[in-house]
Amino acid sequence: MPQLNPAPWFLIMLSTWLVFTLVMQPKLLPFTPTNNPSNKTATTTHTSSWNWPWT
Repeated sequence: MPQLNPAPWFLIMLSTWLVFTLVMQPKLLPFTPTNNPSNKTATTTHTSSWNWPWT
C-alpha cells in the first residue's frame, strides 16, 4: 500500500506548509475586513411561559 510510505507525502506536506507560512500568509494578513463590527446592543425579547392545560 503506497499510503503507508511517508517518503513522498511528507516532503509534499512540508513544502506546502512552508509555502503557506512564508509566501501566502504575509500577503493575506495586510487585508482588512470590509465589514467592521458594529457596537449595536443586543435586544432581548421577553416571552411568557406556556400555560399547560393539565396543570
